[in-house]
Amino acid sequence: MDRVALRGLKARGHHGVFPREREEGQTFIVDLVLSLDTRPAAASDDLTKTVHYGVVAEEVVDIVQGEPVDLIETLAERIARNCLKHDAVREVEVTVHKPDAPITVPFDDVTITITRSRV
Repeated sequence: MDRVALRGLKARGHHGVFPREREEGQTFIVDLVLSLDTRPAAASDDLTKTVHYGVVAEEVVDIVQGEPVDLIETLAERIARNCLKHDAVREVEVTVHKPDAPITVPFDDVTITITRSRV
C-alpha cells in the first residue's frame, strides 16, 4: 500500500471529561496516514482514482469542531471511520494530539494513535 499523510491538522474542539474543557474548548491536532493503492491515479492522472486529501482534511476539522466526546480515543475512532468511507482508503492511522490536556505536571503533548482498516 502507498501512503498519503496529512500532518498537523488543527481545530478547536470541546472534548474532555472536565466541565472547563467542554465550556472553553482547546486546540486538537490530528495526523493522518491514509493507505491506498495510488497506481490507478498515477497512471491516469485522475483525482477520482485516489483520495482527495483536501476533502478529508475539511471533514476531520468538522469532526473535531463537532459534537463533543469525553475521550480522545472516541474522537480518533470517529475520524478513522470517516476516513474509511472514502473508497480508495484501505487503512488509516490516526493520531490525535491534545497539547493542552489538563495535567498538573509539565508535559509536551498527549496523543492517541489508532490504526483501522477495512475488514
